Amino acid sequence: MALHYEIVPVTAFQQNCSIIWCDKTKQAAVVDPGGDIAKVRQMIHALDVTVTKILLTHGHLDHVGGTVELAKALDIPVIGPHKEDAFWLQALPAQAQMFGFAHAEPFEPDQWLEQGDTVTVGEGQLSVLFTPGHTPGHIVFVDEQGRTAWVGDVLFNGGIGRTDFPKGDHATLIKAIKNTLLPVGDDVTFIPGHGPTSTLGHERQTNPFLTGAF
Repeated sequence: MALHYEIVPVTAFQQNCSIIWCDKTKQAAVVDPGGDIAKVRQMIHALDVTVTKILLTHGHLDHVGGTVELAKALDIPVIGPHKEDAFWLQALPAQAQMFGFAHAEPFEPDQWLEQGDTVTVGEGQLSVLFTPGHTPGHIVFVDEQGRTAWVGDVLFNGGIGRTDFPKGDHATLIKAIKNTLLPVGDDVTFIPGHGPTSTLGHERQTNPFLTGAF
C-alpha cells in the first residue's frame, strides 16, 4: 500500500520534517522532528492521523532536536538511525549550544536500523538503506510501492550533503548515493532534508556532484 505524506518545514534551518501515513488505517510516522513540535502536532491533528512512531535518518540537531519532546507527548517509540550515529545523539546539548538552539537532551532510540531492515506504517512498508557519508550512521527510508524516498541530508535537488562534520566523508557519501540510493529507481521522488523535492533520475542526470562536474 502506497503511503501519503505531508512536509512540515521546522527550525531556523527549514528542515523538511515529514508526516507519513497509511490512508486505510490512519496510522502515521513522523520523520525527523527537528523542532517546532507544536507546529508538527498541529499538522498531525489537521490530518486526523494517529502517530505510532518517530523515524530518524541521522543524528544532526535540526533533524532530531524535537524527538524527545514528541516521543514523550505521544508516548511512542523512536526508530533509527544506524548505531554509528550514536555519538551525534549524545552530543545534542553541545550541538544545540553551538547553533543557538534551545537545549536538546541526549537520547538513544528504541531501535537502531540497518541496511535491509523494514519499518511498517499502518499497512504500508518502508525499506531501510544504509547511506553513510554525511554522517556515519545515516539511513534512508523508501516507500517502494509509492516510489518515494526520505533521504535526509544525503541528496538534495542539485546538491549533496555536507561532509565536513566529524566522521563525514565525501567519497563514502558519493559511493552510497551511486551504489545504494540511485539503484532504487529513476522514477522515485525523494524528500530531502532541506529544499524542494526531486527525482533520483533527475539528479543522476543533472546533479553536478554525480555527473562529474565537480
